[in-house]
Amino acid sequence: MTEFSGPAQSWSLAAFCSVVALTLLLCVLTGPDADDLAEFYTGYKSLSPLRNGLAIAGDYISAATVLTIGGIIALCGYDGVVLALSAVLSLLLLMFLLAEPLHNTGRYTMGDVLGHRHPARSVRIAACAVTLLALVPMMIVQLAGVGELLAYVMGFTAPAAKNGCVAGAGILMISYAALGGMRGTALVQIFKTVMLLASGLVVSALILHTFGWSTEALFRTAARESGAGPAYLRWGLQYSNSPNPALDLASTQCAIVLGAGCLPHVTMRMYTAGTPRQVRRAMSWAVSSVTLFILMLVLICTGATALLGRARITGADPHGTTAYLLGARAAFGSGLSRSESLLFATVTTAVFLTLLASVASMTLACANALAHDLTASRPLAPARELTLARSCALLVGIPVILVAALAQHRSLQPLATLSFTLGASAIAPALLYTLFWRRYTRAGLLATLIVGSLTVLALTPGTTLVSGNPVSAFPEADFDWFPYNTPALASIPAGFLAGWLTSVLAGRSTADRERARYESTEHRLLTGPPTRDRPAGAPDGT
Repeated sequence: MTEFSGPAQSWSLAAFCSVVALTLLLCVLTGPDADDLAEFYTGYKSLSPLRNGLAIAGDYISAATVLTIGGIIALCGYDGVVLALSAVLSLLLLMFLLAEPLHNTGRYTMGDVLGHRHPARSVRIAACAVTLLALVPMMIVQLAGVGELLAYVMGFTAPAAKNGCVAGAGILMISYAALGGMRGTALVQIFKTVMLLASGLVVSALILHTFGWSTEALFRTAARESGAGPAYLRWGLQYSNSPNPALDLASTQCAIVLGAGCLPHVTMRMYTAGTPRQVRRAMSWAVSSVTLFILMLVLICTGATALLGRARITGADPHGTTAYLLGARAAFGSGLSRSESLLFATVTTAVFLTLLASVASMTLACANALAHDLTASRPLAPARELTLARSCALLVGIPVILVAALAQHRSLQPLATLSFTLGASAIAPALLYTLFWRRYTRAGLLATLIVGSLTVLALTPGTTLVSGNPVSAFPEADFDWFPYNTPALASIPAGFLAGWLTSVLAGRSTADRERARYESTEHRLLTGPPTRDRPAGAPDGT
């Protein structure tokens, strides 16, 4: 029995309502004053490393992780595990390569980091545009996922009921971002991460207990029930219909490894730590939390295949996005006691809060970029900028709600892939060159952002994720012309090459000027500013 009915459904509904009330109350109580920009953008850098690390992990664990990668693990086995580990590797790269430089040079947004070295309005506008391009597709994925989750658990089938779930969740995401600011969304993320890890540990233990605490027995049974046999435990099953499965897998891995950790809603958490040491400690907690969750995700989604079989998973959703919930439900057996119903409600609520909290953080990152980057050349009074940021949360949120309601019944994997690939093709090279290449010019930065983004936007519609097979976003159409599932193998080199070539062709005098400018900021990049950007009397986060 895997249907969500009876006590499990009632407990889930009660848990959803309780969590919504509690998280809204947290956002109202911790929200900033009417004119306190530092509190809205960074929460006064007052979170401890543990809490900041849990918030970073919460931002990082999104619908693309729980639903999309979870579905690939359940249906394709080894390929899904590789993608899940790629997500951990991306966070490790952020930790060891970018976290401290971002903290030392950034203030509120990615535009601050890029504008620190190239203070021009064009750079701020480009950074804001790329932030929106990278996050809005992922916001649509998250919000549509909330609607599908609520409809699936509550048994809603009418389109109007599903649209109502999306609209309600959208209003919540706007409220979290506008009322709570950075501190409020951080508390929601912490709450979500703790619930997700705690419930995941219980379900993972139940699944391992079912198979005698033998992972070998678990994976062997999953391979048999998947219908793929030994291919389930080897690479290439996800791309078995591709003419170049190895390149397809490499392209997807590149997009995740380079893109996931560079998305603006994740990097903005680097600005909320008080000192470089706190950044390192926070990232250690974040990496540990995400790694633990990825291990549990592999066990639960593989357990779903082993306990239920491929047919029942694809019957619930052709892409396997409900595999995490199905695996959790199957772990409790055919009948649920009251305590088991409560535990399962915790699982569903944790997934619900995962989607809702992630989209709230993305809304906040978009609102911050619009309010701060577009007004940087003509600074507004703090109260006016804060009002503008809250209005921008509404401005971004309403179109996302409308598109998410329309896109619920289609595959949203192309949108998630678009976000990761934009992060890898435009944001990652721009940050790496800005932080570590002395000769990088303003023209090179603009070329990186523009060429990387346009290449992704031009190639993505031609991939098989959009059309050309039964699980595409438009299965009834066939206009795929690009040979891979993701354009990363073409767009990532394009972004890096555009920035490098434009900077190299700028001439020796420009190169000398850029080198001197970099050397003037190198000490801040390595050690941070001499005084923290914090109002007098504010907490120092120690």
